[in-house]
Amino acid sequence: MPFDEESWKRCAEFHGHVCGGLAIGYQAARYAKELLETEFSKDEELVCVAENDACGVDAIQVLLGCSVGKGNLLFHMRGKQAFSFYDRNNGKSVRLVLNELPEGIEDTMKYILSNEPGNLFAIKEAKPLPEPAKKFCSYRCSRCGEKTGENWVRLVNGEYRCLDCIEVYDRFNI
Repeated sequence: MPFDEESWKRCAEFHGHVCGGLAIGYQAARYAKELLETEFSKDEELVCVAENDACGVDAIQVLLGCSVGKGNLLFHMRGKQAFSFYDRNNGKSVRLVLNELPEGIEDTMKYILSNEPGNLFAIKEAKPLPEPAKKFCSYRCSRCGEKTGENWVRLVNGEYRCLDCIEVYDRFNI
């Protein structure tokens, strides 16, 4: 699959600069499109679970249409250059893990962009597809007064409290 200068420019403009991390996400997104036989996600039909919150995630947003706001960009923070992609329409999924880059590379970004994505990533089985995003009711915190989604509220002595206003009980973390 040939390098697409225009899509790379769009990613760089969105991200603010060019770097090796952006190149990783760019190549992961291109590879996911090819492997899943999919395109830009207008809604939640394509899902990405990123195992990091680094620069490459910006390229995935631009090229694949996965975003936190739509609920189709999720984070499973593990500090790995790994991304799982799911296409809800065709049922395909894949987990891409960046291979170890050769030692002594002078320009990591150039190396990544000049390689085919298949040479950069190991293909692994993705975990089960996450469920679609849900809408939740909101409750007003009895302490700070701010409205908070019900999945983030705790009941304390009969009052709704947001996570910022509860006292954490953890007798095992000494």
